Amino acid sequence: MIATSTAHGSELEQLSINTIRMLSADAVQQAKSGHPGAPMGAAAMAYVLWTRFLKHNPTDPHWPDRDRFVLSAGHASMLLYSLLHLYGYDLPLEEIRRFRQWGSRTPGHPEVGMTPGVEATTGPLGQGFANGVGMALAERILAARFNKPGHEIVNHYTYAIASDGDMQEGIASEAASLAGTLGLGKMIYFYDDNHVQLDGPTNLAFTENVGLRFEAYGWHVQHVEDGNDLDAIDAAIREAQRVTDRPSLIDVRTIIGFGSPGRAGTSKAHGEPLGDEELDATKEALGWPTEPRFLIPDRALSHFRESVPRGQRAEEEWEQRFVAYAAEYPAEAEAFRREQAGELPPGWEDAIPTFSPSDGPIATRAASGKTLTALSERIPALIGGSADLSTSTQTYIKGGEDIRAGDYGARNVWFGVREHAMGGIANGMALHGGLIPYTGTFLTFSDYMRGSIRLGALSGAHVVYLFTHDSIGLGEDGPTHQPVEHLCALRAIPDLTVIRPADANESAEAWRAAIQRKRPTVLVFSRQALPIFDRGAFGPAEGTLRGAYILAEASGAAPKAIVIGTGSEVAIAVHARAELEAKGIPTRVVSMPSWELFDEQPADYRESVLPASVSARVSIEAGVPMGWCQYVGDRGSVIGIDRFGASAPAGEVFRELGFTKEHVVAEVERLLS
Repeated sequence: MIATSTAHGSELEQLSINTIRMLSADAVQQAKSGHPGAPMGAAAMAYVLWTRFLKHNPTDPHWPDRDRFVLSAGHASMLLYSLLHLYGYDLPLEEIRRFRQWGSRTPGHPEVGMTPGVEATTGPLGQGFANGVGMALAERILAARFNKPGHEIVNHYTYAIASDGDMQEGIASEAASLAGTLGLGKMIYFYDDNHVQLDGPTNLAFTENVGLRFEAYGWHVQHVEDGNDLDAIDAAIREAQRVTDRPSLIDVRTIIGFGSPGRAGTSKAHGEPLGDEELDATKEALGWPTEPRFLIPDRALSHFRESVPRGQRAEEEWEQRFVAYAAEYPAEAEAFRREQAGELPPGWEDAIPTFSPSDGPIATRAASGKTLTALSERIPALIGGSADLSTSTQTYIKGGEDIRAGDYGARNVWFGVREHAMGGIANGMALHGGLIPYTGTFLTFSDYMRGSIRLGALSGAHVVYLFTHDSIGLGEDGPTHQPVEHLCALRAIPDLTVIRPADANESAEAWRAAIQRKRPTVLVFSRQALPIFDRGAFGPAEGTLRGAYILAEASGAAPKAIVIGTGSEVAIAVHARAELEAKGIPTRVVSMPSWELFDEQPADYRESVLPASVSARVSIEAGVPMGWCQYVGDRGSVIGIDRFGASAPAGEVFRELGFTKEHVVAEVERLLS
């Protein structure tokens, strides 16, 4: 439908919209960097949404039933910061003045946890789009679980503003397709359709009909021809709210840098300050005083701040409804409160299985699957799925049923072959609150979702990114599917914990760590079956939680050599130890499933596992050698792989590429010679 009007609002509304524009432009100018154009062009639609529709309480940014607003076009961050300050969030004007400066709460792109009211870390285009899909999905899942007849405690919308650049990114297309398939009707996105991107007009690279594409995805699509037409934007939002079985896209034709005489509608308004002269000209064109900078008229500020008591009343009304809900459904109310606070149910750890050698050999992916199903019975918030690989990754919760359009009370999400969006959607589910999402695919495809994993780590999102088929050990599928550099690449991401277990019991403990740490965690599992270590003879698997531990101690004397391994290669280390001991070389085997967990341990523990007095150290891992020198030392040896793998049975690939006990023994003897 086409929604058009000439109603550009009252004088107070125009004053308020221009306040958003000029506050944004002033901040960019003072910072001498940033993106003024999008905030100036999108100010009117943001104003209508935030003033007339958005359910939020600026004094409590974490109210569970608030509407979520995501600025997927994160480069337009000053639009969001202006809104947050003006509508009464804890973001003082001084922070606006310090936009993009060291230590400010107004970084160049929005960061969740940094600025009150920011729901998602955005900037890499398309990520916020996917995050919003995850938030909308989380709302539907929680509503299906907790709402009861006469009691709606989960009932809110997810809104987002997306740019031309967002629409060009593949992750947005992936996420949009899934959103349409799932019929996420409480999701309303604004497409800031200004026909301009950084390098020039969009038609140099982007001429498709976005509306038709989204209709094909199963979205409800509307067009607003004038981005300053407040009545048309209002009407489009109301129509979108009436459509409950499909997500909605409102294509709003805006003018980037609106009001700028020399730059409006051009790429010059996109990614650089207007400049003092053009900024003054813009203010004059909009009837705005050129001085002082950062002017906020009292009338406009009073108008914006009406949102504070309005939001407080809305939350108070919700709290009253929740009290009534709790009186009738006390167990559900307690679970809701607990899960919104990120707390785990009592006794959840009792569900973690243990395995004996008689249960093996077993692939760690299979042990993970058993652990996941057991944990899901104790942790209702644990929800996720895979990129069309649930059978291979063992990520299907048995008995959990499948989430489908109109039926959100299940546990398994079918993400489809959409790894990048899967990661972004899972991040959004976690950031929404109330859920612990997990994802699943092959380790080699972590590259396809790396951007989402990185932002999950930056956001501190409690997501479990699960990967299987972890090495050349997957065998016949060959080098296209055999990860080589991926463990190292994931370990390079700050604030991300990577765990690669050696057997079934370490796999169960890895899940314990991923759940209780409440931070983004990568779990890496094998395709091939691995022996289960006899914990009566070997170190307890609880050592997994410390990142590295003594799995097998040197016999009868202090160790002369230490062999360190992860995953399937730990079994090789154990076999090598037996041969070295038979040769009279006391040898310790250290299982090191997680560098990050080990590095967090006190120095005395790290020294007890890897004593400085033992310089003959060999590490063995079927991945690139990079980084292992920090654990083996200058005089140690790293057995890794510096080439792609090969298509052949797993045992043969391991032998040909040097992952054998004989190679380990030879390296230890060489170091001791």
